[in-house]
Amino acid sequence: MMMKLMNVALVASIALAVGCRPAEVATTPDTDSAAPAAAGSEYLVDSEPAGAVGVGQARQDSENDQAVTLVGIVGGSTKPFVDGLAAFTIVDPKVPYCAADEGCATPWDYCCETEAVKDNIATVKVVDAEGKPVATDARELLKVKELSTVVVEGTAQRDDQGNLSVLAKKVYVRPAG
Repeated sequence: MMMKLMNVALVASIALAVGCRPAEVATTPDTDSAAPAAAGSEYLVDSEPAGAVGVGQARQDSENDQAVTLVGIVGGSTKPFVDGLAAFTIVDPKVPYCAADEGCATPWDYCCETEAVKDNIATVKVVDAEGKPVATDARELLKVKELSTVVVEGTAQRDDQGNLSVLAKKVYVRPAG
């Protein structure tokens, strides 16, 4: 039940947040690579899982409870992270995020590509051995931020609207470059 409520809340927040909003200070993505994982992080892996597909393809091809490995960029809304949980949204790398010179203060919200995001977004929920969401913020647990590219390995879950979530057991953060 908690997972379903998280899905509904996350989808609702994405729907409300999609689109550019004026900001007093323009923010550009930090291009430094993600910091190494804290010792003992059982979810963060050092080598990229093989066979990853883009989020768009995974949305088309994945069945409920199917093992999936997909690649995406953290984003899709102005606030892609769920505070206090290892959960966030990712967008297929084929969808270009907005550039600062396009007037977008938060390029990770994909405000210039809102239609493309609808079919190319997924929610990632890092889960423990019992399948429960990890109650540590993903930014802290995985050392990720907006526009980080990640490869996640886990189980596909679909809600009644066809939205894709991945119950992730492994996350690889690609170095920026």
